Amino acid sequence: MAGKPTAEEKKAAKAQKRAASKQRRQQIWQAFQMQRREDKLLIPIMLGVLIAPIVILSLVGFFFFASVTAWTFVVFGVAIGIMAAIAIFGRRVQRSVYGKAEGQPGAAGWALDNLRGQWRVSQGIAGTTHLDAVHRVIGRPGIIFVAEGAPHRVKQLLAQEKKRTARVAGKTPIYDVTVGNDEGQVPLKGLQRHLMKLPRNITAAEMDTLESKLNALGSRSAALPKGPMPQGAKMRSVQRTVRRR
Repeated sequence: MAGKPTAEEKKAAKAQKRAASKQRRQQIWQAFQMQRREDKLLIPIMLGVLIAPIVILSLVGFFFFASVTAWTFVVFGVAIGIMAAIAIFGRRVQRSVYGKAEGQPGAAGWALDNLRGQWRVSQGIAGTTHLDAVHRVIGRPGIIFVAEGAPHRVKQLLAQEKKRTARVAGKTPIYDVTVGNDEGQVPLKGLQRHLMKLPRNITAAEMDTLESKLNALGSRSAALPKGPMPQGAKMRSVQRTVRRR
């Protein structure tokens, strides 16, 4: 059995936690400053959702209850207002980030890497020199292929990957999703919600088995960008780099 941590180890652990907490606060503050400059409605909306519950609950408390109980309503109003303001901030930042990433090569892979929950993501298992890509996701629904790029090219990539995978997938359901804004496609910002709505068909243990089998298949991918390409990047240069790799 491991011994109890020494005083120095406890001190180091606390210092590490403080440093991590400080870094998170700095990141949130930086995100707020960036969003505030780009989103002129951010502060008015946050102030509105902060103040509204405080005013409403305060009025309810002081009109219908004794003064001691009324102050409890004020405290609840402050807590609800703060949580609502933080939620609004998070949603507007997320919408801004997805808006900037949408349509850029690598955006779907980046979104998949930010999925919440038990998902096994393999980026770029198939791709072209035009930076079209197919990503594979293993989750409770089964196997999901997520494609990004020109529809006429990714359609063929999807068909090839589904055929290869069906040989080892057995009865596991296989889904395919194409990210985009055309008919029959799923917008980037709605990708996670779309995956979460799929039915649960397999267990966590079956996910592990599937992952081992599919990893053995390997991939036929060209080197693809990790995350959305910066706006203004030269496509020809990127394609030339991909071909060299």
